[in-house]
Amino acid sequence: MVRHTGIGVVAGLASALLIGVVVQATPLALALYLLAPLPILIVAMGWSHRTGLVAAASGTLALAIVASPLRGLAFLVSTALPAWWLGYLALLGRERAPGQMEWYPTGRLLAWVAVTAAIALIVVVMLSSGDHAAYQERVRRLARAMLQLQMQEAPSRGAGLEEDDLARISERVAGIAPAIMATTFTLLLTFYLWAGARVVQISGRLARPWPDLPATTLPRRALWGLAIGGGLTLAPGYAGAFGVALIGAFAAALALQGLAAIHDRSRGRPGRTPLLIGLYVLVFLTQGVALAALALFGLVDALTGRRRPVQAPPMA
Repeated sequence: MVRHTGIGVVAGLASALLIGVVVQATPLALALYLLAPLPILIVAMGWSHRTGLVAAASGTLALAIVASPLRGLAFLVSTALPAWWLGYLALLGRERAPGQMEWYPTGRLLAWVAVTAAIALIVVVMLSSGDHAAYQERVRRLARAMLQLQMQEAPSRGAGLEEDDLARISERVAGIAPAIMATTFTLLLTFYLWAGARVVQISGRLARPWPDLPATTLPRRALWGLAIGGGLTLAPGYAGAFGVALIGAFAAALALQGLAAIHDRSRGRPGRTPLLIGLYVLVFLTQGVALAALALFGLVDALTGRRRPVQAPPMA
């Protein structure tokens, strides 16, 4: 137990160090910053969720002391707790029969990734921006600066745009910003979970067998996340922003389900490899457009349930 505690402390300090290097403002520093959740995820899945909690606490404490309490709190909400929580869920299981384990389904895990991303995002925004009006003004200024930069780089794009047009576009960008950020965070958390599990599997410490990822299907009740998000968008302040973030997060989860469905349905078919390579190239080149199409395909797949396996009794 003492050895596991020491591993957790080292992992937490490593994660905090990866967060700290972002002050260097270089591409390498940004890449290292983006990898910050991995040490916590690796120890949570490779040793135990308790070790992951030690890592989360030690990293938070280190940043609170070295940087500031607010920086430590932001690390706890945006990095440490999501990594620990997803690592805990990934190893959740129960014994169905002697020697037979039922592990937490990847579809439910994907749904929790989306919920976790939306909650963590909105809490971090609240911590960093204070009141909602200040947050909106900050996003509007950022959107306006980006538009002006694009206009300077390509004057033809900004031809005919007046001051009122810039203000209107900035307002719209501010409105959908939580969805854009939640979509990105959901995709990142999914990658962290996959990469951390791969590292633990290679080390021989992964307790559960590697799941059949193409068979991943969101439970139908997860689609309530979209309905709840849509309802919350009508609310004022941060409640409305959280609704927009929920829609973005579940749209990303549905896009991943759509991708899994294509992998699943193309198994054993001729030309599968070129098809998948072309798909990933298309996703990379078109970005948002391809993700929207995949999300729609994933939504249809989730609603029809054609790939859905026979459901076991719900896990306690």
